[in-house]
Amino acid sequence: MIFTLRLALCLCLGLSAHSAQATASDPPDEAQRIVTVRPGDTLGGLLAEAGVDPADAHAAIAALTPAFEPRRLAVGQEVGLRLNDENALIGLEIAPQPGHTLALNRRGTGWALEEVVTPRLRHLARVETIITNGVFTSLTRAGLPGPLTHSLIRALSHEVDFQRDVQPGDRIAVAFERLRGPDGDLLGHGQLHYAAISLSGRVMEVWRHATPDGEVDWYRADGRPLRGGFLRTPLDGARITSGFGMRRHPVLGYSRRHAGLDFGAPTGTPIYAAADGTVISAKAERGYGRTVRLRHPGGVETVYAHMSRFTPGLRAGARVRQGAVIGRVGSTGMSTGPHLHYEIRMAGVPQNPATVALPGGAPLRGQALAAFQRGRQELNRHLAGIGNGTTEVALAAD
Repeated sequence: MIFTLRLALCLCLGLSAHSAQATASDPPDEAQRIVTVRPGDTLGGLLAEAGVDPADAHAAIAALTPAFEPRRLAVGQEVGLRLNDENALIGLEIAPQPGHTLALNRRGTGWALEEVVTPRLRHLARVETIITNGVFTSLTRAGLPGPLTHSLIRALSHEVDFQRDVQPGDRIAVAFERLRGPDGDLLGHGQLHYAAISLSGRVMEVWRHATPDGEVDWYRADGRPLRGGFLRTPLDGARITSGFGMRRHPVLGYSRRHAGLDFGAPTGTPIYAAADGTVISAKAERGYGRTVRLRHPGGVETVYAHMSRFTPGLRAGARVRQGAVIGRVGSTGMSTGPHLHYEIRMAGVPQNPATVALPGGAPLRGQALAAFQRGRQELNRHLAGIGNGTTEVALAAD
């Protein structure tokens, strides 16, 4: 397996300490995102999908261009982003080739570019822990870097509702890369490769896999992808404040049916598209305030209401990718405080987002499935070498 990017965000970009009170889906204090280049992507487009202000994106790309021409982005390559709590870009990292990292960091009103060329040897490591005080806190305490933990939680959110599914005593195990120099010094961390989570005795295992066309995703043992389903929670660090069904309306004062779920979160919290889709509308609606409606394959529609603002450039007819930032939490319309009202409609009929069965992605078949199974078996052989005092094993050079 060829890896074109070796990210070391926790070292090169300076992760901030995370509160011990973090919940399962809390991101780090400074949001770390790792985005993968797909066919047709541009660096400007990736930054726009992450919700970065167009002026910030233009300035960062201009500062990066003398050392790396953005048109050289390769399918399957990865870009590390560091965003502050206002979603302003404060750091970008990309590896044009193995062992050569470009780190762009904000310095005052400008940008500073650093180049690091160091041989990096890949080692496979594994951590396992009982989940206490949330998945994020448990895994980072066990030794998984914060950015990788956040990426894993986002991936598993297709299948796991971290607010309700996780119970005391549940366990999680993760395999990932540690990057070491020739002298054995830890230089950073690379990719996630495997995760297994035990929920009340039910075990779910997933493997990361890159297809020949550069698509990188998580798959179950039989080749069914996690991605392609809908995010159960389309924002990080949220709590459910109102469920689906009949309730006493907090503003009107009488009972009526609640067509979605309400997630309480601070004003400005990023809201993500729950699945790939097309924007039906992005406008103020009576009662709902600023609202985005997305159309998805199979007659599915998602609704995101009470936003404080929309992502710049979002308009009817635009295509959005799952996980793209479409707006920010607010309290517009008929609302008593900042929250996201989230609906899933099938053929126009509201469904409970917490329980509705939704279409998943297409499974791997033929040669693609065979390649995945070979990679999975090879990884399992490496994992079998970890234990009895051995904490990691060396992987073959790319």
